[in-house]
Amino acid sequence: MKGGDTDKQDITFPTKDGVFNMRVGAIILRDDKVLMVKNNRDPYYYSVGGRVKLQETLEEAVIRECFEETKVHVEVDRLVFIHENFFPLQRGPFRETQFHEISFFYLMKSNEVEVICESYTSDGIDERLEWLPISNLQDAFLFPEFFKSETRLLAS
Repeated sequence: MKGGDTDKQDITFPTKDGVFNMRVGAIILRDDKVLMVKNNRDPYYYSVGGRVKLQETLEEAVIRECFEETKVHVEVDRLVFIHENFFPLQRGPFRETQFHEISFFYLMKSNEVEVICESYTSDGIDERLEWLPISNLQDAFLFPEFFKSETRLLAS
């Protein structure tokens, strides 16, 4: 991060009409599998990643988030998707409110090091990492859902 300040505020802020959130996601592929995150509360898998901080580039954010969640240093290959999402939040610090989120998904350079998950959701729920076979993604509950088809294209 520029300036080395990891205590900067996330680019998540409330407005009179809801909350805006800027997020990055990492697509990490290996051996025809994609690395996804799961927790015990939510029924779906989601990408490694998280919120971008003020004065942090998107690439710095995705590298930082990958390290925080996997304890592995990874490099960015390229930006592959931009996803806009609107959803109501049912829990957490913002209570029930409408969210407007923009996510930037990066394909990361493959790394043979085993990953270790030591991360939590924003409200303290333990997370775990799982390698999901790309050939079986159609049967998985993923968010965002386009991962089911688009990850297959990235892997080929």
